[in-house]
Amino acid sequence: MTPRDSGRVMARLIPRERCEIAPGAVHVPDWLSLEVQARIVEAWRAWAAAPVPMRAARLPGGHLMSVKTVCLGWHWRPYKYSRTDDEGVRVAEFPQWMVDLGRRALIDAYGDTAASRAYMPDVALINFYDDHARMGMHQDKDEKADDPVVSLSIGDSCVFRFGNTQTRSRPYTDIELTSGDMLVFGGPSRFAYHGVTKTIPGTAGPATGPKRGRINITMRATGMS
Repeated sequence: MTPRDSGRVMARLIPRERCEIAPGAVHVPDWLSLEVQARIVEAWRAWAAAPVPMRAARLPGGHLMSVKTVCLGWHWRPYKYSRTDDEGVRVAEFPQWMVDLGRRALIDAYGDTAASRAYMPDVALINFYDDHARMGMHQDKDEKADDPVVSLSIGDSCVFRFGNTQTRSRPYTDIELTSGDMLVFGGPSRFAYHGVTKTIPGTAGPATGPKRGRINITMRATGMS
């Protein structure tokens, strides 16, 4: 074990605290157990292959995003949803176990059981970040509903920037998201700008095995039928 690895293990022994980043935005560290992370990684490998393979989305200006994405429930393309991709292939269904996971996340973030029961996420954007991938500051506003967004992180850590609802610039808060972390943002923070400034290679936990990179699941309610 190198000194760097030793320091990383020691850091993991220090509990990280639940934190409200902004009103309605709650970070819960180490929320996913290693067992659940491993199951999600296994499912992700299947989703990434078919029926609509994981790919980099092309922005309206022609630029390819540095992250690669696979979708469940609805296919996302900047900046709209459809049931099928450009070739007319329908995306995989949004599984009930993920609905249940999203509802449990709301309970643990907000302590609101009634809101959790009403939460009906029907789309997941699953992004894969390699060592060089980034995500610019943006708002999640392609949905017709304003239900909270539930974000789950697996694999390499990242620096996540959570901003305000008015501008891509300051004020914002940078936090480190590590494997197993959960972040929920809704209410006053539902349309806050946010992004990923960098990934941190070599920080993936045992749930991802030797594979490098970060998997990020964001589940949302589209308000569409």
